[in-house]
Amino acid sequence: MEQKLKKIVIAGVGLIGGSFALAIRSAGIKAELVGIGRDPESMQQALALGIIDRVAVEAEDAYGGADLILIAAPVAQTGGILRQILPFLGRDTVVTDVGSTKADAVAAARQVLGDRIAQFVPAHPIAGRELNGPSAAISDLYVGKKLVITALPENQDASVRLVESLWKMCGAQIHFLSPEVHDAVFASVSHLPHLLAYALVHEVSQRENADTLFQYAASGFRDFTRIAGSSPEMWRDIAMANRDALLHELDAYIAKIVSMRSDLESGDAESLYKTFSTAQYARQRWVDAIEAAEKDGCAAALTKKNIF
Repeated sequence: MEQKLKKIVIAGVGLIGGSFALAIRSAGIKAELVGIGRDPESMQQALALGIIDRVAVEAEDAYGGADLILIAAPVAQTGGILRQILPFLGRDTVVTDVGSTKADAVAAARQVLGDRIAQFVPAHPIAGRELNGPSAAISDLYVGKKLVITALPENQDASVRLVESLWKMCGAQIHFLSPEVHDAVFASVSHLPHLLAYALVHEVSQRENADTLFQYAASGFRDFTRIAGSSPEMWRDIAMANRDALLHELDAYIAKIVSMRSDLESGDAESLYKTFSTAQYARQRWVDAIEAAEKDGCAAALTKKNIF
């Protein structure tokens, strides 16, 4: 693709948006990187860290003349940000997002953008850390990680290719799903685990002997609950946006827990062993696949070229 990017706007320069900015700058993108957000202190931190070139306070200053706008804010803010963008949305500007739920983002975009929906290309990078804010941003966050594009029928091929190309330059591996399939999949393998991690930490923290329990909690507890260090606002919004799919996954998980409780109560060690063995095997296959993909992604990142 030969499009020359002059201005890229990032609405929300935290971990995800900031890492995108660092990655495309590292890849050789020369466009001006403009940040806009609701927290002035966070925006100034992003500027001081060199993540963005300047901070815009007004929507017109931010979005006017942009080639690409990346919405990197909690999913419940998508509609509001799109309303801010619309009056200043150029005819050739591509708008994309990084939200962990897609059906709600698409619905908000259709409602706000109307007949300009073709300019919105939904996407979701499958990467993160338990840290938040601009200081958590790193340039290699997306190397070897999956990036799901939930392209719309109205999207022009050039718009989808632009989003795809930028994420490839970040080192990501591109996948395509429909918004509905995306939300069902990630309710199972992302949203449910976060809910469980938050639930466990909250339950332990409310006990009378919580201090003692945390004193002796070791690597197993730390690893299982690491994602409970993520942004509560972000995950509240994700849970509510994907509520129906998440309720389905919770019901399935509760049924499995009830089954394992029955095995414990009846002393059925063999049944527990079969569950543990099957899970161990499945997890190892998954880890092996991830490691192979990340190895391929790192190799590709070393040879990538600036095509803009």
